[in-house]
Amino acid sequence: MPRTTDGDGTPVPQRLLAAATRLFAERGYDRTSVQEIVEAAGVTKGALYHYFGSKDDLLHEVYARVLRIQQERLDAFAGADAPVEERLRGAAADVVVTTIDNLDDAMIFFRSMHHLSPEKNKQVRAERRRYHERFRALVEEGQETGVFSTATPADLVVDYHFGSVHHLSTWYRPDGPMGPQEVADHLADLLLRALRP
Repeated sequence: MPRTTDGDGTPVPQRLLAAATRLFAERGYDRTSVQEIVEAAGVTKGALYHYFGSKDDLLHEVYARVLRIQQERLDAFAGADAPVEERLRGAAADVVVTTIDNLDDAMIFFRSMHHLSPEKNKQVRAERRRYHERFRALVEEGQETGVFSTATPADLVVDYHFGSVHHLSTWYRPDGPMGPQEVADHLADLLLRALRP
């Protein structure tokens, strides 16, 4: 049975994900071997296959762990007892901050999603759709109650915002002039201006 932690107490699955994320970001998914991942994580191939069935599973988990965090946070914003404008703004800013906080994961995923098996690709698309639908429901709630303009369909508004989010990994730099929260505030403000009646 593989050890569940290393000498400093880090769980083996986390070590594997950290090593895979770093290598996928540096070299690309297709140019990173399983052997390189296990060597970087300081574990055996047996340990990798105990926790992840394949390199494909690692790629899926790189994306899924960020989406899980974002989904939980979106659910909290959407379910809060606050005006819809405040809830949408919070959710819109949060997805920017959490994407920037996990920029390597986002870059890897959008660069390598096509490497996923058809089954995993379908699963990821379903997970993303669930997130987008919950986000869109906030826009629709605001439109139905007259808080937001109905001039632009909710789907288009959501695609506009997430287009900006998905491109963060192509231009955002941690040492750049704006921090994560500043970028998030600007993009959330743009979204709300687009919805102003």
